[in-house]
Amino acid sequence: MSIHIVALGNEGDAFHQDNRPSGLIRTYLGRSPLVSGDESSLLLNATSTVARPVFTEYQASAFGNVKLVVHDCPVWDIFDSDWYTSRNLIGSADIIVIKYNVNDKFSFHEVKDNYIPVIKRALNSVPVIIAAVGTRQNEELPCTCPLCTSDRGSCVSTTEGIQLAKELGATYLELHSLDDFYIGKYFGGVLEYFMIQALNQKTSEKMKKRKMSNSFHGIRPPQLEQPEKMPVLKAEASHYNSDLNNLLFCCQCVDVVFYNPDLKEVAEAHKIVLCAVSHVFMLLFNVKSPADIQDSSIIRTTQDLFAINRDTAFPGASQDSPGNPPLRVIVKDALFCSCLSDILRFIYSGAFQWEELEEDIRKKVKDSGDVSSVIEKVKCILKTPGKINCLRNCKTYQARKPLWFYNTSLKFFLNKPMLADVVFEIQGTTVPAHRAILVARCEVMAAMFNGNYMEAKSVLIPVYGVSKETFLSFLEYLYTDSCCPAGIFQAMCLLICAEMYQVSRLQHICELFIITQLQSMPSRELASMNLDIVDLLKKAKFHHSDCLSTWLLHFIATNYLIFSQKPEFQDLSVEERSFVEKHRWPSNMYLKQLAEYRKYIHSRKCRCLVM
Repeated sequence: MSIHIVALGNEGDAFHQDNRPSGLIRTYLGRSPLVSGDESSLLLNATSTVARPVFTEYQASAFGNVKLVVHDCPVWDIFDSDWYTSRNLIGSADIIVIKYNVNDKFSFHEVKDNYIPVIKRALNSVPVIIAAVGTRQNEELPCTCPLCTSDRGSCVSTTEGIQLAKELGATYLELHSLDDFYIGKYFGGVLEYFMIQALNQKTSEKMKKRKMSNSFHGIRPPQLEQPEKMPVLKAEASHYNSDLNNLLFCCQCVDVVFYNPDLKEVAEAHKIVLCAVSHVFMLLFNVKSPADIQDSSIIRTTQDLFAINRDTAFPGASQDSPGNPPLRVIVKDALFCSCLSDILRFIYSGAFQWEELEEDIRKKVKDSGDVSSVIEKVKCILKTPGKINCLRNCKTYQARKPLWFYNTSLKFFLNKPMLADVVFEIQGTTVPAHRAILVARCEVMAAMFNGNYMEAKSVLIPVYGVSKETFLSFLEYLYTDSCCPAGIFQAMCLLICAEMYQVSRLQHICELFIITQLQSMPSRELASMNLDIVDLLKKAKFHHSDCLSTWLLHFIATNYLIFSQKPEFQDLSVEERSFVEKHRWPSNMYLKQLAEYRKYIHSRKCRCLVM
């Protein structure tokens, strides 16, 4: 007999990670007198549990001979990357432990906004423990103003934890430290109580099944085997930040050049990337006017740091530069200009690695006062209009998401003529875009715009074989690294477009979307839907989507009784039909045994144990 525990959430303190103790689950398994298992046998690392890479798996023995299996997932992004495995593990849990750190409100909101909705959908009378770990640091009463955001960095209050527990009908615990009292007696006592309850319930169910089987001495009903496990699709890691960072070094599609006060070239850049993170550059490049921004500090920073030079007799200007030459910008501040290359690298990396930026500036500027002055100017450049500078404490933004996820984003420029230098013509309509983003994010477009092709010199580029809606979704992914298809058909169209432009990660996203949609459909909806699953399979094969085509074959085989009744089932090739027949569920053997059992029941005029 075994007990399965699923632990979700991160109980570590994001601001005090240097002296971070062992995790809650690992500490309990190592200290509880009821749990046996040495240190080497507790943790099964990812190399030995390839089938379930989402969770860290622990195994031990409890109460002497009861197998204890614990799956721990502290990171939501990893949990969300393999939805099929995550849902199955939560559905099979006997006990769920939700944990967060009281000093890290980010971890609490991750639990509340991400994990809790998933648990609510899968919860079926499973006991839940909510563990608030840590002693609150600098606790103070939050502001009661409904528009104030001053308490975002404060501790998670007891009231918030209790309210979350009420929503789930869970047991709420506060563990001020991971010592013997809080782990062994407090947390361990509650957990072991639920473990005993789970064992009692399983024993009762086992006795009922045994009693039922003993009450019938005729032919036993056939056992329906479990369907084969569906292939697991692993999502490809994002390279959004590295793509934009590489754009700075490849020097393609440059449309702005910075000069020092002596008119010597310092650095090249791209307007679209600079405007995506800074209203100062929006104002400088006339994307927005002073009336739009309405922030005197941003206007003053723009005027004090930069000046545009449009002189045709500029000494550094190339006389034979084609088309539209890059815009020339003079950096007025010599100290700021000396660190400009490091500042641009910081911006292109996402504008969140403050400690690296400060180190790079110290290598060039020895005086600490000058270093602080340059850092302050960078903060002014990244300031949001109408708000007090929220970047005063740079260290709290270290290891967070890049700034364009929180501030002005590239999505602001999607399908907008601002700064656009290329226009796509699709189905009689036009879609403006920006070469720099396309080149950075798509290798096919990089070759198209920089090779000996017509598109390299043309502003208007026709696009064939793709609808406008699909192409806009494709551009949305290139600009934002995310997309949300309207349905399975739209996702398949987007997958075809991604294959045409060789964007493999977008293909994987579309595959996962199609699989998730099909998995969530109940049998009745699968039987009545108009979607041709065989046509979907053939398109996946034609467009080299091997993972999706393999999964669809297994899906048809697993739902054999539904799809075999549809007319498109006859369109399967001989090889595909053979695969489906071999892996079909339920199997032919089971159906024959079930028919024989029914015949026997009717002949004996006794009650069927199955039907």
